[in-house]
Amino acid sequence: MDFSKFKNDAQRWRTGLILFAIVVVAGIFHSKWLIGGFLTVVFIAASKEALTLFGYKDNFKLWFATIAVWIVAIFYPRPIEAVVLAILIAASIVAFDQKRDLKIALPLLYPAAPLLFLFSLYVEFGIFSYVWLLAIVIACDAGAYYAGKTLGKTPFSPTSPGKTIEGVAGGITAAAIFGTIAGFFMPERTIGDLSVSLGFWSALLITILCAIASIFGDLFESFLKRKAGVKDSGNILPGHGGALDRIDGYLFAGVVLLFGLRLAF
Repeated sequence: MDFSKFKNDAQRWRTGLILFAIVVVAGIFHSKWLIGGFLTVVFIAASKEALTLFGYKDNFKLWFATIAVWIVAIFYPRPIEAVVLAILIAASIVAFDQKRDLKIALPLLYPAAPLLFLFSLYVEFGIFSYVWLLAIVIACDAGAYYAGKTLGKTPFSPTSPGKTIEGVAGGITAAAIFGTIAGFFMPERTIGDLSVSLGFWSALLITILCAIASIFGDLFESFLKRKAGVKDSGNILPGHGGALDRIDGYLFAGVVLLFGLRLAF
């Protein structure tokens, strides 16, 4: 094995550990508004990067408008409905003033909507759902990264030439192991007079689907970066690039996890 391939990983791991520590602290002292505030900070950084990828670099009016929609959605009982309303308003503006581009609604679809799904995930299923999500995505990222480095030969998608089928398989395998174990810590839920808990097969199936979603979340962001002609979405996280570079997998996996848990319970 050629360990020289990993010599530049130190900064990546340092940044990753700092981010993990922040998440742990937020988890220990968690509350609806602390988590909402944390996601708001993430959204502010990620939405600015998304605007650049969508071709609206330095468009502060659109950025502030997107943040205003986010804040309204956070306080609204059904946050996704607020985003849909904002998209309809944006579509109406474009229809009225043909000089505007419908792309102004894109930041509401990505990353706003998936982050609001993440907020809903916490509100409905608590902090343990985040523990599970972290276990799945971290294991999938690490498994894919190191399996790809050591075994990768077969390209996975032209969108991201660095990804290989071997890496993807390694990521899903690692996620299936560690994610399924984490899934067992999900508390029981009371439905009527019954206490319902996740079984092994439910936890495994949800984990695998979330891992696949995580991979395609990363692939989608790679697609946006390729279209924009940039290597990273930003540079605020040393070794990781921008905020979107770090949360891309969570944006897709979090939506799938919310659907999976709603179906399971």
